[in-house]
Amino acid sequence: MVDYLAIIDKYYFESPELKNILIVHSRQVSDRALLLASRHPELNIDLQFVEEASMLHDIGIIYCNAPKIYCFGTHQYIEHGVLGGELLRREGLPRHAEVAERHTGSGITIEQIIREELPLPEKDYCPQTVEEKLICYADKFFSKSHIGEEVAYDKIRYNIWKYGHDAVLRFDQMREMFE
Repeated sequence: MVDYLAIIDKYYFESPELKNILIVHSRQVSDRALLLASRHPELNIDLQFVEEASMLHDIGIIYCNAPKIYCFGTHQYIEHGVLGGELLRREGLPRHAEVAERHTGSGITIEQIIREELPLPEKDYCPQTVEEKLICYADKFFSKSHIGEEVAYDKIRYNIWKYGHDAVLRFDQMREMFE
């Protein structure tokens, strides 16, 4: 069992406002993911892992520049998944790192990285496992800039359109899998 709060405390002890945002957001994601998982016992979802990985999926935001949510790092926000993945690998959590890397949008493809000149290593960052897809999907319903509010499905889908038709298809497939 991973003590995800100890890991968060280790990196966020100097940022209480950001730590609060991270924990509230991550708890919302975790709760939604676990609720959806409970409705699908046929998927054999690893519930303990889902809780841990949900709570750690955004750990990389500490390194990013997003002042509205108390992030005062030097990296672009799009990099938070990769940065979180690196942090979680250093903590000995490679499976959790995959979730951090693959949760952004409905996943980020190599083609998208090249086309949009994103500051990410050129590899596929789309969720692969059922747990990765579940956390990625649940994450879309909760914003860190409007903490406590749930985002409507239609608004999420509309926002994902900016990443292209394939991104919307991935999101729709996750919805079909879990709803």
